[in-house]
Amino acid sequence: MKMPFSDNTFDAVYAIDATCHAPDVLGCYKEIYRVLKPGQCFAAYEWCMTDAFDPNNQEHQKIKAEIEIGDGLPDIRLTTQCLEALKQAGFEVIWEKDLAVGSPLPWYLPIDKSHFSLSSFRVTAVGRFISRNMVRALEFVGLAPKGSQRVQAFLEKAAEALFDGGKKEIFTPIYFLLARKPNSDSQ
Repeated sequence: MKMPFSDNTFDAVYAIDATCHAPDVLGCYKEIYRVLKPGQCFAAYEWCMTDAFDPNNQEHQKIKAEIEIGDGLPDIRLTTQCLEALKQAGFEVIWEKDLAVGSPLPWYLPIDKSHFSLSSFRVTAVGRFISRNMVRALEFVGLAPKGSQRVQAFLEKAAEALFDGGKKEIFTPIYFLLARKPNSDSQ
């Protein structure tokens, strides 16, 4: 939010699963704009709620809240809010797209606990059961700090919420934005 760099320093800026943690997306984008040289580009993957998200739907609200808690996010923004903030910060939007839409494989497949493979064993129901009990045992004997079970539990809930949000198409972790700082800085 307050980078220790001079104005117009960088030839390019990118953010992958990072700016979604900013408490103020407009302020964050303005700071990126400030340090980017005129005519250069900013690219980002954002974690967002999609247009399918219904703020009046209790199930949608629960999924959103569990993602926020488990992944250390402030209020998750809609894709349209990120796009508007980018424009308000002064950027020219070159391209934006939720890359989950039309993807041949769902992004949430690796965290599907019903999908079994050796490479993703840890996220299967059996893998999560083993992890949960291993953390419990390690905390009991003092090798894991007190509270580890609680952290493991909310991280597991977050994974389930991510899966549910993806399956219901109300959440995307791959909303891609490509924007350019205009050559003539009018800000």
